[in-house]
Amino acid sequence: MTRDKRRSIFLDRDGVINKALIKDGKPFSPPSPESVSIPEGVPTALRKLKEAGFLLIVITNQPDVARGKQTKDVVEQIHSMLRSQLPLDEIMVCYHDDEDHCGCRKPQPGMILQASRKYSIDLPSSFVIGDRWKDVEAGKRAGCKTIFVDSRYLEEKPTADLAVNSLEEAVPWILNW
Repeated sequence: MTRDKRRSIFLDRDGVINKALIKDGKPFSPPSPESVSIPEGVPTALRKLKEAGFLLIVITNQPDVARGKQTKDVVEQIHSMLRSQLPLDEIMVCYHDDEDHCGCRKPQPGMILQASRKYSIDLPSSFVIGDRWKDVEAGKRAGCKTIFVDSRYLEEKPTADLAVNSLEEAVPWILNW
């Protein structure tokens, strides 16, 4: 890592820093700020990573806006609530749906690459933490180390550098890297 570059933890939102709503084995975003639930160990885990010098950047797909099932305003209210409770440096959002074929929607690495330019991030020294294959794939495409949080969804599990059951389980591995 070059001296002028920074290290980052790129975090998926739903299923990593807040609980996803599970319906028929699939994860969904909370519909309102009042329905957001932050797992008990998340604030401490993020504080430890922040104290170790990592930037904490959320990268989240929110296609329900494009699908007309959610508004940008409600998504921003959720983000405001998360910022007030967690030591996050940035929340980056892709509001597109799959049919838009944009470069920012995971599994594309666009949000990671954009943050890398904005904050001068050393991607090979950074980590992507997600609960779905799209998160892990975006991290691989960006050249980051990948961590899969297994929330037991009824879908294929990706192959990541590390698989854990929660964000806090990943912290010792990251800090010893």
